[in-house]
Amino acid sequence: MNHTRHATHHAPPHPPPKQQRSSTPSSHSAMATDLKNRTAILVALTLVLGSWCYTEYIRPPPPTPCGTEGGPPVTASRIKLRDGRFLAYKETGVQRDRAEFKIVFCHGFLSSRLFNIGASPELMEELGVYIVSYDRAGHGESDPNPKRSLKSEASDIEELADALNLGPRFYVVGYSLGGHAIWASIKYIPGRLAGAAFLAPVINYWWPGFPKNLSSEAYNKQVLGDQWALGVAHYAPWLLHWWMNQSWLPTSTVIKGTTFLPNQLDARMRDFARTSGIAEERMKLATQQGAQESLYRDMAVMFGKWEFDPMDLLQPSFPVHLWQGDEDGLVPVTLQRYICSRLPWIDYHELSETGHYYFGMPGFADILLKTLLVQTSSF
Repeated sequence: MNHTRHATHHAPPHPPPKQQRSSTPSSHSAMATDLKNRTAILVALTLVLGSWCYTEYIRPPPPTPCGTEGGPPVTASRIKLRDGRFLAYKETGVQRDRAEFKIVFCHGFLSSRLFNIGASPELMEELGVYIVSYDRAGHGESDPNPKRSLKSEASDIEELADALNLGPRFYVVGYSLGGHAIWASIKYIPGRLAGAAFLAPVINYWWPGFPKNLSSEAYNKQVLGDQWALGVAHYAPWLLHWWMNQSWLPTSTVIKGTTFLPNQLDARMRDFARTSGIAEERMKLATQQGAQESLYRDMAVMFGKWEFDPMDLLQPSFPVHLWQGDEDGLVPVTLQRYICSRLPWIDYHELSETGHYYFGMPGFADILLKTLLVQTSSF
């Protein structure tokens, strides 16, 4: 008997249904914790990298004050200020105790106490003029002041005058970037001043009193390196040391000595100073305690945010003069004219066909003294 075997076909088994992952509070918490940990690690790495970059590349080296280990020797006369710093100075003219007129002179950028008005000895003797020029903080042989400000500049001048017994009132004269010390003196110690003179004073493009279009036009006439250097000084002064020492982006032509100077006398004087080694010696003396507390601190104070707007100052009780060349390649004459139009109490002297270094003009220093001290002539 034949039995037919029937194959039984079984359907393949269905795979078990996938279980859906349920979103639970515990899983959310784990994910959030993981994200926080990753963020914390990223922030920590960023801070470590930033700290390393600041230490290696951005943070300036410490200054080397005169008279300290590894610092330059002390060769100048100095006074000790209330905060413990020393201020170096140099005296010229007649003896202090027989002077009729006593002047504190504030030097400019890349300079020191050795730069003076340069008046003739005969006139200084005739008028009885005594002049003391001083190293501004961090320059030459004056101790650095990391907290330097406009107010501290005026305070240094007043303490110097008191230490030297210049009397209740004295005159102040500031050249170029040293003009910020004169603005500060008019603001903070007006009761000590007998008169003030600005000589080609550097301006701050961010002073609020300037019309925006006027200051922007003057600012944009600078070459890109100067625009960027001043921008860093204004917005990120902590970056100045790195910025001024890097080589792959343009920086200040003023420090390099390559600024275009439209006045021929200016150009000749600068070229002579460079080729003769005078400019190098001045720079060496000015920065011997470090460029950070001299040049870069100068830039930060001059072009940073000011504590006051000079164009808001009220008329003082003493005469104020300002000399400006109309061919100055470093200080825009348009802005100087505007300042003096806002402050009509400034006796403004614009010098025709003259640049920034008009101390080289024969007889100018004598006319400056006569104008400031006895008001007998103008220039």
